[in-house]
This record gives sequence, structure tokens and C-alpha cells, in this order.
Amino acid sequence: MKYEPKLEKEIMCPIEYGLEIFGGKWKSRIICVLSAKPVMRYNEIRKELGNITDAVLAAMLKELIENDMIDRRQYNEIPPRVEYALTEIGKSSLPILQSICAWSRTHTKENLNKKLPSCKTCPQLHK
Repeated sequence: MKYEPKLEKEIMCPIEYGLEIFGGKWKSRIICVLSAKPVMRYNEIRKELGNITDAVLAAMLKELIENDMIDRRQYNEIPPRVEYALTEIGKSSLPILQSICAWSRTHTKENLNKKLPSCKTCPQLHK
């Protein structure tokens, strides 16, 4: 049985909408991974992300597809082939993620983290 919230989310500000799209641990990382190659298959994405579960990856991909951030193409082949790619809307988010990354590196508290490690899955963000 799928959880259904009792109340619809009320978005009062564009920032809330943006946080809904990019929020959480995985969505921005998936966008970053997909920015490295024009097209990727599910297992390639999972390998790049490392410790994500299949259930979480499938759910995050579904949400990103619903929000027009990524495109899913299924080919009528045996075995089945499914590919994922950033849409134009997804690509347009890369400068935003670059800005967040730069801001985070500048304002990381030294006592919490000496330095944030470079995200090896986001080469497009570190140009």
C-alpha cells in the first residue's frame, strides 16, 4: 500500500518549488551523474551513485521524470533497454547546482568538515 498524504503540499514560494525538485539526498546527485554523459542506463547510474538502493533510485528517477527533469526512453528490444537523459529543463538546472556547490564549498565550517571532498560523480559542476 502506497502512503498518501492527508493534505496536499502547499507551495507558497518559488524556492519551495525548487527545493521540492532538488531536495533530498539523491535527486541533485542523479542530475549531476546524468550531466556527465548524454545518455545512461539504469545500472550505470546506480554504479555511479554507489550506495543507493534500487527502490530509492527507481523512486527518485520517477519523480525526476514527473517533473520533466529527465527523460526515460524504453526500446522494444530483447533484452529490454531503457535509457535516461537530462531534458532541456534538467540541463538548465546545472548552473543552479554549480552555484549551490560553490556556495557550499565557500561556507563549509572547518570544524565540521576540513574540506568537502570533490564529488567525483559531478564533473560538469566542477568546470
